Amino acid sequence: MGGFFGITSKQDCLLDVFFGTDYHSHLGTSRAGMAAFDPEIGLQREIHSIDNAPFRTRFAHVLESMKGTAAIGCISDGEPQPLLIRSNLGTYAICIIGVINNAEALINQYLSFSGGHFNAMTSGKINPTELVAALIDQKSSFAEGLRFAQKVIEGTANILLLCDDGSIIVARDRVGRLPVLIGKREDGYAVAFESFAYVKLDFEDERELGPAEIVRITPDGIEQLAKPGKEMRMCAFLWSYYGYPTSTYEGVNVEEMRYRNGEIMAEHDEKVGNTGELDYVSGVPDSGTPHAIGYANRSHAPFARPYIKYTPTWSRSFMPGNQSDRRKTAKMKQIAIHQLIKDKNLLFVDDSIVRGTQLQETVDFLYAHGAKSVHMRSACPPIMYGCKYLNFSRNTSDMDLITRRVIMELEGPEGFKYLEEYADGNTERGKKLRKAIADKFNFSSLEFQSLEGVVKAIGLEPCKLCTYCWTGKE
Repeated sequence: MGGFFGITSKQDCLLDVFFGTDYHSHLGTSRAGMAAFDPEIGLQREIHSIDNAPFRTRFAHVLESMKGTAAIGCISDGEPQPLLIRSNLGTYAICIIGVINNAEALINQYLSFSGGHFNAMTSGKINPTELVAALIDQKSSFAEGLRFAQKVIEGTANILLLCDDGSIIVARDRVGRLPVLIGKREDGYAVAFESFAYVKLDFEDERELGPAEIVRITPDGIEQLAKPGKEMRMCAFLWSYYGYPTSTYEGVNVEEMRYRNGEIMAEHDEKVGNTGELDYVSGVPDSGTPHAIGYANRSHAPFARPYIKYTPTWSRSFMPGNQSDRRKTAKMKQIAIHQLIKDKNLLFVDDSIVRGTQLQETVDFLYAHGAKSVHMRSACPPIMYGCKYLNFSRNTSDMDLITRRVIMELEGPEGFKYLEEYADGNTERGKKLRKAIADKFNFSSLEFQSLEGVVKAIGLEPCKLCTYCWTGKE
């Protein structure tokens, strides 16, 4: 998906931006980049692949080759960024987070009147960051250009600019699907996706931008260029899965939400009595673990870790070229604690069940080590729709989703007319979906958190949350 971080300061800040950007590494695995502004040198930039090496390794040398009193960095699952742009508005660095669904239409529209061109990539594709820059540059100021980009982009775009005067301009997405937070310390300001990144660098929380809000930041203060809009659709999956545990969005801490979420699931299971006696409650590491802690606290079943992921050499996502190698890698990362598995009734909580490939391997692994029963809980509702607003899933088709495939097996294409029923565990179709998936993976029982449960755990008004991947509703 991606994340960004930046600082504008009265002193050199490159080391701090290096650390702050590194703290966003959990959000992307493809490319990373940094740009800096120094009054003598001007704008500088470096971009590297992080497919097989972490950000800190690829950018350790940057402290020798770059310097600046203002700098930005980004982690990306997509195209190279930040880009350096020279236009009628000046020279600046730009990076974005999000997805532009109408990119082709915007490109064709721009080319039809501008007489300009884009730097084409393989298959003629255009870097969406360059497209956003082209949209901004059609207007006579950054404020107007950013407002224009927000208006015409269909999808999601948080935009971060580093200008050639050392200021930073940041715009939050039109409906605020992703966060933008600002921190302050005596020498300047920081802007981040993950607030803990600047807190670790001794900044204090200053404010969180509202949807569509645009600000210019200098070491001396924050200037509002566009007021926040009233409509918000923040991604609810942010708290369930990809947000970092130490971060807080819209006043709601991620780790605390996950504890509450697990407690709500345990309350439901207690009410319907569908697990029986449990020896241990466990999380599918790592993001399922806090949900499992909440479940264990409420159910009074002991929390344990029957297997550990070996992270010293496999700390990041690594995707070998073929499925056989991917399965081998997943197997080698899982180290069993045999005494906590053999003859035990286990309940695992995963952050979500998307395709089910890795889950199948995990359950096979547990039964191979002698588990008596394996119950599974998903910390979010059944995912029925591939996300069209963020790149948190690599699905290329809705049929990649385990829910869609099972519904096809149960009822054929006709079943897709009843996705809302299948999502609800209280309906006949919902019960059939859960049983079919449980049978397929050899779960002793399976349940998903309800939509009402996850919204309650977050604690924001439902109208302020995007739940498209679960409901298909905008």
